[in-house]
Amino acid sequence: MAGTDGKAGPGRGPLLLGVRHHGPGSARAVQAALAAARPRVVLIEGPPEADALVPLAAHEDMRPPVALLAHAVDEPGRSAFWPFAEFSPEWVALRWAVDHGVPVRFFDLPAAHTLALREHEEEAEHGTDGGQGETTGRPAGAGPEPEPGAKAEPGAKAEPEPEAEAEPGAMPSAAGTRPAVRTDPLAVLAGAAGYDDPERWWEDVVEHRGAGEDPLAPFSALEEAMGALRETEGTEGAKGPEPHGEPGAADEHGRDLVREAYMRLQVRAAQREFPEGVAVVCGAWHVPALRRKSTVAADRALLKGLPKIKVDLTWVPWTNRRLSRSSGYGAGIDSPGWYGHLFGAADRPVERWLTKVAGLLREEDRIVSSAHVIEAVRLAETLAVMRGRPLPGLSETTDAVRAVMCEGSDVPLALVHDRLVVGDVLGEVPEEAPAVPLQRDLTRIQRRLRLKPEALERELELDLRKETDAERGRLLHRLRLLGIGWGEPAASRTGTGTFRETWRLRWEPELSVRVAEAGVWGTTVLGAATAKAEADAVAAQHLAEVTALAERCLLAELPDALPVVMRVLADRAALDADVGHLAQALPALVRSLRYGDVRGTDTGALAEVAAGLAERVFVGLPPACAALDADGAEEMRRHVDAVNGAVGLLADTADAPADAAHAPADAAHAPASAPGPASASGSAPDAGSVPAPGPASVSAPDPASGPGDLRARWRRVLRVLSVRGTVPGVIRGRSVRLLLDDGELPADEAARLMGLALSPGTPPADAAAWIEGFVGGGSGGGMLLVHDERLLGLVDAWLTGVPAEAFTDVLPLLRRTFSAYEPGVRRTLGELVRRGPGARGGTAAGGTGLPGFAPEPDTARADAVEPVVRLLLGLPAREGASGRPGPAGSRTGGRTRQDTDDNDLAGVRV
Repeated sequence: MAGTDGKAGPGRGPLLLGVRHHGPGSARAVQAALAAARPRVVLIEGPPEADALVPLAAHEDMRPPVALLAHAVDEPGRSAFWPFAEFSPEWVALRWAVDHGVPVRFFDLPAAHTLALREHEEEAEHGTDGGQGETTGRPAGAGPEPEPGAKAEPGAKAEPEPEAEAEPGAMPSAAGTRPAVRTDPLAVLAGAAGYDDPERWWEDVVEHRGAGEDPLAPFSALEEAMGALRETEGTEGAKGPEPHGEPGAADEHGRDLVREAYMRLQVRAAQREFPEGVAVVCGAWHVPALRRKSTVAADRALLKGLPKIKVDLTWVPWTNRRLSRSSGYGAGIDSPGWYGHLFGAADRPVERWLTKVAGLLREEDRIVSSAHVIEAVRLAETLAVMRGRPLPGLSETTDAVRAVMCEGSDVPLALVHDRLVVGDVLGEVPEEAPAVPLQRDLTRIQRRLRLKPEALERELELDLRKETDAERGRLLHRLRLLGIGWGEPAASRTGTGTFRETWRLRWEPELSVRVAEAGVWGTTVLGAATAKAEADAVAAQHLAEVTALAERCLLAELPDALPVVMRVLADRAALDADVGHLAQALPALVRSLRYGDVRGTDTGALAEVAAGLAERVFVGLPPACAALDADGAEEMRRHVDAVNGAVGLLADTADAPADAAHAPADAAHAPASAPGPASASGSAPDAGSVPAPGPASVSAPDPASGPGDLRARWRRVLRVLSVRGTVPGVIRGRSVRLLLDDGELPADEAARLMGLALSPGTPPADAAAWIEGFVGGGSGGGMLLVHDERLLGLVDAWLTGVPAEAFTDVLPLLRRTFSAYEPGVRRTLGELVRRGPGARGGTAAGGTGLPGFAPEPDTARADAVEPVVRLLLGLPAREGASGRPGPAGSRTGGRTRQDTDDNDLAGVRV
């Protein structure tokens, strides 16, 4: 240790400043010690390969939190992070040295050895040759050594999460347990001082300690404490691991010895170059080892034969959330936002903190006044006195906020913890920082589209009719295809059209690694996404994977990749004879056809493949539905539903270009081309209203066939399924329901088929499956029973006639069917069954039935709302409509004069 004057000099040895990583108290102490000692060189715990990146720390665009990212050149997913916050002692030392023109060097074990050792240990642990990529993308340090303050349970196993990263200078460790002293030395010191919380002890003895006369005193005390703890660990380690566990203790101790041997060599080299003063900033745990006398030969012997790989390093943005221990970061802290506030507050930290809390709660529309802040400050100070603390800490301020500003509720307190105690700060790095070409292209696109990465999750609504929004959507889809999950699609709250997209965006530091990994596919986002899509298409194992990939290529607008994907799709579809696979692949393929209108993509080849797949499904589905067990029948029912929706979309997609080619500009308002109710529900429109297919329309293999023929063939398939006895009941029931919904099956015929399916000769289990297919699956079957008394009567009569010995077997199936209904539907059905068939009447009959229900449709009520429905659908007023009188006003073409005036004011004319 340096002399009492605080300056390092000849014969005095290096100035060893042991710190707690990400501790604001340690950061202030380091700043004061460096100002007093004025060393000629500063050594900081970190990878030496980062020395060339040191000047960037003083760049005006560098804003912590940031991290050093080291990754293997040949395998970017094998990486490690060294994070730095504004209040990190290492960052403070780095900035002090740069600002004062003092050379600064990182002196921990090189990242080339760190990553190679970790790979070697994983191969030994899993017994692999390292070529399986089992841990690709997991940064080194997913079992990081916790420095003082890194709290963990004694003997806790390292978490193998991809998000875990190394603390500055951390060595990768094998999964295993560690001695309690090494795991959390601060907990041991806190316990010796009578504290049950090491964070509270650290705040009392370091964070709340004022500046003393000797700036080196805290480092001397901490070095002495760590020396005593290391002696304890050495005594325990000499006894050998306990029989019941500590398998990783020896490995961890060996890694520490290797790191510290390298550190000592670098300190000696610095002393030879700068004999008048060397300052070392490292984790307090290593200080006794650096002070210990050791020969150069002994240190070099420990480093002999270390594996090595080629690595690249750069600066990347970091977040407060990733500094949190809850993220899996071994040297993390519980409250990075609070620590940043303590480091940045010039005075009155408690008052300033509670003012921040009040501002946040006001932004969330909570009533918080200045009186609340004053009372919270008083309460925090009182709690500190009662608990024997020198100043209020985070626990006191949190209790005060809960009691005064949150009225005892933990809900707003959770918001305070998330936004302030942890925080959503995202650091920034300058453009001059080294980066792979793909990262530079992504940064350029983000700036052009004004799509800034943010740590706070937010929703982004896109209107794809706007060029900027369309480009944003393409970028996010391309990144997802590359495995860079910056955005995730979400359900839109403003509409369901194909021209709208909703994304949830959140930038995580690990995405920088994903970008580096994706760099192997190309130097631009477009080129990399194209190459990745082509490779995924060739490597796909199932037809559904290829169709899903085709959909993603259309969303991402990858015209160069689409031909390759379509060629693979056509080959796989021709060879795949499994109807289930074809039915599973068809929906995604048909959905892709919808995106051509908005994105201007040519989907002609896709339409031909989709039509061919549909034809093969039509031919193979009836035989494939025969002789299935219960699980197979349920899976096939889902395929039938999916194909039914796909056929409707395929036909509608084919109708659209034909209508555009042959209809006038105002075709949406022309009676001859307006789709009627039957056409809207999927049934074949009248012959006079169907335009001839245009050149761009989708057709079946037969050139003369059109979208109407496609629907008709599918309905014939459903009719076959509905009456074939070898088809399971759940599929027969679903086929009848789809035909009924499509308007192709009269209600009387549906009732007849239900009566046959529920006849006494049908096994109860098969009849229950038919009911599930007809009215189950959350497809509106409950409302069908509510409005059709005959069908409800058939179900009721069958259920009451099920033999007692069979009722127990069919009950689970029936419960699953009816439990999917909305509570209101179940309540209405129960009321109808209680009153019995025929006991209800509509309001027009003046009966005592449920309001709004009648045996027959109420034409008077229907005619009253018809003009409004036509207006909403954009249909013309019905000529010569009877126009029964409405509530007020004269009738004009089925609508009142007042209605016409109101719509004219809105700019809508019919």
